[in-house]
Amino acid sequence: MVQATSAETLKQAEVEIDRLLSQRHHLRPGQEKDFSIRNLTELLSAQQETARTMSWLLRSIAFVSLVVGGIGIMNIMLVSVTERTREVGIRMAIGARSRDILGQFLIEAVVLSSVGGLVGIVAGIATAHIMAYFTQWPVLITIPTLVGSFLIAGAVGVFFGFYPARKAAQLNPIEALRYE
Repeated sequence: MVQATSAETLKQAEVEIDRLLSQRHHLRPGQEKDFSIRNLTELLSAQQETARTMSWLLRSIAFVSLVVGGIGIMNIMLVSVTERTREVGIRMAIGARSRDILGQFLIEAVVLSSVGGLVGIVAGIATAHIMAYFTQWPVLITIPTLVGSFLIAGAVGVFFGFYPARKAAQLNPIEALRYE
């Protein structure tokens, strides 16, 4: 094991080490070397590239999970709108405006996704601590990460809940009252 005095002198140190080892192993110029010199900065850059790849992979999985969860929320809300068509018709007949109906269904979608987000946060924290216990890895969970996760869950509810809420808000009150 040899250490260079600085990153700038690393290449020069490798050249000098190569020359010294070749001399001590009595190797002639052009002869195959019976030693190898490894630079740990190459290993470090390989580890950093692996970490970047894993980070990209985890982000992709999270994105797909958010889209799948959002589609689930949208489907649940569409079923809710269909099942509550008469209720929406009655509310509109007694004076509820389209924006009131829109707001009601958007709030329901946000609550649904936020509860799912809270369950996911709790499950993630528990999983992280369980893995840390068995692998002896340190765990760092920050408040901004938790708040960001919760806000993203709410945003998914707004994004995927808007279409069903809009569909409910645009129902014709007469048609909605007749709906069986």
